[in-house]
Amino acid sequence: MEEIREITQKFERYSAHSHITGLGLDEGMRAKKIGGGLVGQIKAREAAGIIVKMIKDGKMAGRGILMAGPPGTGKTAIALAISKELGKDIPFVQVSASEFYSSEMKKTEALYQTMRKAIGVRIRDTRRVLEGEVVELDYNMVPNPYNPTQKVPESATITLATKKERRRFSVGSRIALQFMYAGIAKGDVIIIDKETGRVTKVGKTSSGKRFDIEGEEIVDVPDGDVEKDKEYTYVVTLHDLDEAKARRSTILSLFSSESREIDNEIRQAVDEQVKDWIEQGVAELIPGVLFIDETHLMDIELFAFMNRAMESEMSPIIILASNRGFARIRGTDVVSPHGIPLDLLDRLLIITTEPYERDEIRLIIETRCAEMGVVVDEKALEKLTDIGYKNSLRYAIQLIAPASEISKTRNSGKIEIEDVERAESLFVDVSKSSGYLKEWEEKMLS
Repeated sequence: MEEIREITQKFERYSAHSHITGLGLDEGMRAKKIGGGLVGQIKAREAAGIIVKMIKDGKMAGRGILMAGPPGTGKTAIALAISKELGKDIPFVQVSASEFYSSEMKKTEALYQTMRKAIGVRIRDTRRVLEGEVVELDYNMVPNPYNPTQKVPESATITLATKKERRRFSVGSRIALQFMYAGIAKGDVIIIDKETGRVTKVGKTSSGKRFDIEGEEIVDVPDGDVEKDKEYTYVVTLHDLDEAKARRSTILSLFSSESREIDNEIRQAVDEQVKDWIEQGVAELIPGVLFIDETHLMDIELFAFMNRAMESEMSPIIILASNRGFARIRGTDVVSPHGIPLDLLDRLLIITTEPYERDEIRLIIETRCAEMGVVVDEKALEKLTDIGYKNSLRYAIQLIAPASEISKTRNSGKIEIEDVERAESLFVDVSKSSGYLKEWEEKMLS
């Protein structure tokens, strides 16, 4: 008898903040020492918790947030934790300020589109549908008019059943083709939209299951009538609605690129439509979060545009991040805190982050190693902590992966101090790189 073994292989990629799950606050809005994948930064996390509550209560309109602090102090991590706390329905868009500069569109247009991507609309739509388990399905096949050797369905007869009733329907060729392409068979639970004729396969009932392992979800037979009104709820962004409106506005838009600029008249029409939906009670506006990193790269024109856009009733919550002190505002000769105009700074709630203490750096490295599934020797952990405290936390974290690979060459199941030292000798940090440039300055191109 041959042995059958299951081989599982999965691709894993660890991003810089893949371990972040939330702000790590208790019921009293106090930050835990370690929580949500975050370590330390107690004041900043508690301030972010208040921001989350204000956003959920709808009290952040017309305001923005600035995350200010030295590099590697968790500004992006806290912004991402805010999005996790807000929930999956709240749009969260993360960009770098450099992304607004493109040869394909104006920088203000790029900022405007990004802001619209961070504003969601929850739409409730009631449709007249047929829902049930497929009990019988018969096709009326005829020769294909374009290829007589093949046959296509001219019509079909289908019987749908719920726990309450059973009904039989005849459908045309368009819906019959959908049945064939979707592989609809006896035992499937389907939904047919009576207005559009769209067919959706929900799953398969246990009675229709033919194999022990199937790639389809097992569902119950629906309750109630076969024909019913069903309410659907889905979330789209204002930018999605802008693009849909733009495509329908002209035949030429079918041949344009996705990065095409959108006319303000189209946006105004979309805004009016959304307001009508809200007044009718079929839609709800969901202001999301727009996180802009490297804020100092924005120029005075973008800052002025953002200042005005924040006053709009359809504006997302804007979180800026800066690691600059006093810097020149791009496009001017004016020096300002964080390189941001003072009139915009007045609109921002500023949250500051501080350099980590040594014990906090150790905890962060331990958390990161646990996330990556890496075992670290005590001495190696101390060495990484020293590197993070004396050089930078980012550099110490970056050494974990190469040190792990080096340990594997020794057939070792854990990182030891010699692996860290070898990784440190092979991959230099900023200070060593600067020393290298000074040593070989004459050999370098200028």
